[in-house]
Parts: sequence; C-alpha cells; structure tokens
Amino acid sequence: MNHHRPLLLLVLLLLTSVCTEAQQALSRMELGFNAGAMNYLGDLNNQSALGKVNPAIGCHFRSKYGSRWALVVGAAYGHVEGGNPDAIARRNLSFRSYVAEATVRMEFNFLPYGIGEAQFRWTPFIFGGLGFFAFNPQAYYTDPLSGESQWYDLQPLGTEGQGTPLNPDASPYTLMQVNMPFGLGLKIKASKSITIAAEYGFRKTWTDYLDDCSTIYVDNEQLSSARGNVAAGLADRSAEVEPGYVNAHGIKRGDDSLNDWYAYFNLSVSVGFNVLFGWMHKKNCNP
Repeated sequence: MNHHRPLLLLVLLLLTSVCTEAQQALSRMELGFNAGAMNYLGDLNNQSALGKVNPAIGCHFRSKYGSRWALVVGAAYGHVEGGNPDAIARRNLSFRSYVAEATVRMEFNFLPYGIGEAQFRWTPFIFGGLGFFAFNPQAYYTDPLSGESQWYDLQPLGTEGQGTPLNPDASPYTLMQVNMPFGLGLKIKASKSITIAAEYGFRKTWTDYLDDCSTIYVDNEQLSSARGNVAAGLADRSAEVEPGYVNAHGIKRGDDSLNDWYAYFNLSVSVGFNVLFGWMHKKNCNP
C-alpha cells in the first residue's frame, strides 16, 4: 500500500488547493438586498430633483477585485409619478409608471476597503454602468361617456398622435429602453462577511416618454376619430381645470429637447458567499 501514498498525498494537496481557491473566490463575492425610493425628473415635475418619491426594492450580486474595484449586477423594481398638480397648471397632465430595471456597473472605492491592517472598514464610492428598464406610463381618468374611472395605459393610445398622420414626426415609443446608472454612496464593513451601504444614483435614459409627454398637442377631434374618446380626453386635459379650453394643433405639450430621468436611493445589506455557502466548505473541505 506504501506505493499509493504519494498519489494520495497529491490528491489531498490538490483538493486542499481547490478548496482554498474556492474559499478565496467566494470571499470576493456578495449577494445583497436593498430597499429605498425612486423619483422622476421630467416634464411633469418641472425638472425638479425633489419630485415625488415612491418605495422601491432590489437585489444585487457584487464581485470584488482588490480593495478598490467591484463589479455589480443588480435589479430593482419601483414606481415613479409626476403631475398632480402639473408643473403647468392648465396642462393638467399626470402619470404613474412602474419601473423594472437590470444594470451592470463598476464601483470604485475611494479608500482601500476591506478587512486587514492596511484597509479601511468604510469608504465612500462612486459607480457607473449600463442597463435597461421596462416602464408603462398610466393615467387615472373618468370617461365622461361611460362614467367609468380607471387607470389607462397611455402608450397604446398615442396621446401625441404617434403612429398617425396627425404627428408624422412622432413614432410609437417602446416600453423597454436603455439607461445609464451612475451615482455615489458610502459602504461600511459591519463584519468580515457583511457590508452595509447607502447610495444615491441617477438613471439617464434615452427616452422622453417615461411620462408620456414630449412633443405637441394634435387636433383633438381628429385624434378622437383615430384613437377614440379616451385617447382624446387623456391627450388634452386642460378642459378639466378650464372648461371649454382646447389646445390647438401644434402647441407644445412637452419639451422634447430633454429626455426623462429617474433616480434610486437605497440602503442595502450584502452577505459574502463564504457565509452563504459555508456549510458546503465544511462538508467538502474539512473531512
């Protein structure tokens, strides 16, 4: 049996090396959950950074590269809204939209961050990346003909004449768009395997229709003929606050020179994979 000992020793060394490498790899990875609030910047809050905020939740995976850099893949879900009252009172528009996003970003820590004599247990950080998001602007409306009150999806109605000859320069917008998240935050190493962080991030978008408001009013009677009474009623709501007033074709309904943005503030807790999968290491690496 002695001639088998070198082979057994080699196998044990290889297993030990694999387990050590696996433990080190898992210690660099974290899974986290976050909760906070979203708000929107666009035509229906007069470009104010302090618009209405609504709850949002999310999760993320973080892979650390040294004490300065990390790759983060994240997802979040919340909703944004604007209007009520409108930034322009006579326009009288409002909306809400549920937003689901998925992003990939890089984080940079300003201080060497981690556990060790030469590392800080806290650090401010900045981040930037790319992602995509899905949205669906809606408005609450009472149909004067049926008397029915409900939330209506705005994109299919073409409230600015999208997809009709009334506004040939406006195409129907898609409900999934690209975004660019960036922002800053502060993270604290609560323990060897737990990170607590707070961050505030903006989402630059390449659409001006997060709020379904961008270009011009079209002829309301023709829009009613093309898309129905509800579309016409939601396209021009001025008469609700000023009876009898109707915006003429071509009057600006929104500002298409500026795209819409939204922001996400959140607090998060992240747990290292070495904790989440610690039982696996004890079973396989510590016979």
